[in-house]
Parts: sequence; structure tokens; C-alpha cells
Amino acid sequence: MKTKAFLVVLLSVLCLTGIFAQKSGKKLTITGMVTDSDNKPVANAIIMIDNKNTSTMTDQKGIYKIKVKPEAAKIGVITFSLGVKEEDIADRDTINFSYAVVSEEPAEMISESPGDAATDVGYGTLKKKYVSNQVSKIDGTNKKYASYSSISDMIQREVSGVRISNGTIVIHDSKDLFGSIPALIVLDGVYIDGIPDIAPVQVLSIEVLKGSSAAMYGSRGFGGVIIIKSKIQND
Repeated sequence: MKTKAFLVVLLSVLCLTGIFAQKSGKKLTITGMVTDSDNKPVANAIIMIDNKNTSTMTDQKGIYKIKVKPEAAKIGVITFSLGVKEEDIADRDTINFSYAVVSEEPAEMISESPGDAATDVGYGTLKKKYVSNQVSKIDGTNKKYASYSSISDMIQREVSGVRISNGTIVIHDSKDLFGSIPALIVLDGVYIDGIPDIAPVQVLSIEVLKGSSAAMYGSRGFGGVIIIKSKIQND
């Protein structure tokens, strides 16, 4: 009898532990409002979770509602004209975004320390510390790339979170309601369809812009941007 009683108590404890674990893994519902610099609602802004686009958008009143996994760390919002804003989730269930006008820092005030190396983001350059997300760069002048068979090979081996299939590149499994969102590919300043058929030895550099760092390309950059510079164009 004592053994049976012990087993009953043990099973009860295990069940309660399982229930608690399930509850602790429950998704968090986050709501909020997105406004512009004039405090007016921003409609059709896309909500991002941990730098990945979601199918959730703000309504005509600038309000959004989204469920996120417990492990989600950051929530962001991206619009065609205003760019990107990000916040730490930190167990908050209400997170509002406001696009305030930020004056540009005078050029003479910008530090030129080694960590501030310029990053090419397509429309000019920005200091790396001002780019909100990772920007991966491949230096085509490195002799090791001469042994690679293609540009696809270079990108897949050197950049994490990239999937290449049938001539398209998908970064961090970017998706919308209709499926995967391929990255925008820019070769020597020109938008192209698919991966260019040039040899790795002809590549000067490749920049991979992920998440909000590609926001300046608007809707075209929702799946990230691959910026390729060739030695042919830049000789």
C-alpha cells in the first residue's frame, strides 16, 4: 500500500510539473500602437520579431496585436517611408512605437575609431555602429575565394542563416503570408533577378544586409539585400 501511495504522489507531482512547464511556455500576446513624428497613426507597418518579418501589420488606427514565443527577445516595426524601430520585449505586453525626428550628427563629431568602419548599404555608406542589425561582408580580394565554384558557394559558406535554392537567396527564412521572401540582389548598383553568373575571382566584395539594416530599400528589402560589387565594374 505504501508503494502504491508513493507512486500516486509521484505521478501527481509529475503531472503538476508538466502542466507548469506548458504554462511557462505559453505565447505572449503583445499589443501596441505605431505613430509618426506628428503623433498620427501609421497604418500597414509590418511587425518583426527577432529581426524576422511576420504577417502582422498595423491597422488603420496604427494598432497591432501579435503572439510571440516566450524566447522572443526583440520586436520591431518597419514601414516603407519611415524605416525601422526596435524594442526589447522584456516580458512586456504593451509596446508602442513612435517615429521621432532625429537630427543628423555633424560629420566632424563622428568618431573615426576602428570600430566605426564604413559599411556600404547601397544608398551611400553608414558607420557600422549606426546599422541596427548585422551586416555580413565578404572581401572578394581574399585569395581563398578563388577556389570556390560560384557566388552561391561563397555566400552559403561564409554567411550564416542563408538558404539558396533555384537561383534565389532566402535570409533567416524570411516569410510572409505567401511564403518565403527572396533577398534583393544588387550587382554594381543594378537590381537583378537571380544570382549573377560571374566567377568568384571577379567579385570585389559582397555585402549581406539582414533584417532592419535593409529597410532603406523599402518593400524590396523585406527579405534582405545582397550587394555585389564586381572587379570588372570597379576597375
